[in-house]
Amino acid sequence: MLEVLVLNAVLFLPLAGAGLLLLVPGDQPQRVRRLTLAVMSIGLALMAWLYVRFDNQAAGLQFQSRVPWIAAWGVNYLIGLDGYNILLVMLTAFLGPLVTASAFTAITKDVKLFYAMVLLIQFAMLGTFLSQDLFLFYLFWETMLIPMFLMIGIWGGERRIYATIKFFLYTAFGSILMLAAIIVLVVSLPGADGTLSFAFADLVKARLPLQLQAGLLAAFALSFAIKVPMVPLHTWLPDAHVQAPTAGSVILAGVLLKMGTYGFMKLGFPMFPDATQLFTPVLMTLAVVSIVYGACLALVQDDIKKIIAYSSISHLGYVMLGLLSLELAGIQGAVIQMVSHGLVAAGLFLMIGMVYERCHTRELSAYGGLARLLPVYSVFFMVLTLASVGLPTTSGFTGEFLVLLGAFTAAWPQHLAGNPLPLVLAVVAVSGVVLGALYMLRFALGFLFGAAKAPHAEAHPLADLDGREKTILTLIVVAVFALGLFPGEPMRKTELAAQQFRQLVSTSRLPAVAP
Repeated sequence: MLEVLVLNAVLFLPLAGAGLLLLVPGDQPQRVRRLTLAVMSIGLALMAWLYVRFDNQAAGLQFQSRVPWIAAWGVNYLIGLDGYNILLVMLTAFLGPLVTASAFTAITKDVKLFYAMVLLIQFAMLGTFLSQDLFLFYLFWETMLIPMFLMIGIWGGERRIYATIKFFLYTAFGSILMLAAIIVLVVSLPGADGTLSFAFADLVKARLPLQLQAGLLAAFALSFAIKVPMVPLHTWLPDAHVQAPTAGSVILAGVLLKMGTYGFMKLGFPMFPDATQLFTPVLMTLAVVSIVYGACLALVQDDIKKIIAYSSISHLGYVMLGLLSLELAGIQGAVIQMVSHGLVAAGLFLMIGMVYERCHTRELSAYGGLARLLPVYSVFFMVLTLASVGLPTTSGFTGEFLVLLGAFTAAWPQHLAGNPLPLVLAVVAVSGVVLGALYMLRFALGFLFGAAKAPHAEAHPLADLDGREKTILTLIVVAVFALGLFPGEPMRKTELAAQQFRQLVSTSRLPAVAP
């Protein structure tokens, strides 16, 4: 019972914190910052306790809350933790205080409104992961759009209006498709007594004709693929990242992009297994195209934010490849890769924000010699760079290795059976590792080494990291190495869910044919 109360507290604390901000005078920004940091830190502490209490050997939902909401529609307030969401909820709670602290000096305009948006989007992200009812899931999914729209539109860069409108149009288009699919799905599956149900546990048992499965999966997949984003639905991401404030970029890369891959894992593939098997060649091809194309685009960028933005497309392509392999190693590797990318990309965007506050430019050609000018900064940057390229002992290696292991394990029997496509795609996916090393080491070489030419470095010597910045980056680096060196415990928490996912997607649920 206590765990149930604590899980609800984790979800609603950010919303309560946003309400408390209304009581703080607008001319006291420091109080606003401290209150937001306190709320986020309490949420992290509570979630860490739940993480420890989570039973690795228990299948299904834990710490579940179910309260009837709209009885006539079969809608319930239904939340809980399971192997699908435990690591992603923990990642969201972990990044919350870091995002808050990172904006202490960067955001000076409308501080109270900004932190209210940070708390609101934290509430929406936690709710999306924790929801076990499709109606509730959709409400939280849509709520995320509002604070991110405002964060980019109010505190973004010079082209923030263009980026905001593009982000809104892409996301709204995907959401409309999902809403239509939800309505069709639920009305197609009334219970024996005519009642409706939005519960995930009921929907994944549905038996639907292949044609209906294919149409519904296409609608869900377009919505989720925009969020991932997968090529060719990726063009909103670089603009959103470049124009967003640092905190917005961290939230986007650290958590929001995982909503798409989580949606595929929790909903899209398990609910429509026959359509998934039908679309697997196309989806795997798009995943590998995203890996290679995103890496190639990152290789030629001069804007340092765009390098990390395009690298995100590449890294999340590995997540899709791991899920579609339907091998236990690949599925668990996909989850680890989601968490790893959330940590590493968040850290890199934070570091770009830190140097931007000092130099006020994002052009890679304007930098050089930071290893001499900012030695402590450069050490953290190289650690995160090596984690991004998958150096052994880091989380990046664990995720990518397991994904590729799953992809090759699944591809080889199909190759022997006369289907060479999965093996070809797995081999091409390996090139993404090489390209990742190329674009990140090119970035580090131009950024940290060579002649010292950082903007304003001679007239105003650059200050290295302060205590707040060192603390933020140290926590991220510790998490990156902890996940890389000791992946066993988090993988045990996801193992039963990965097995269930594999079974659900591998088992046909076409309607029974009458004799």
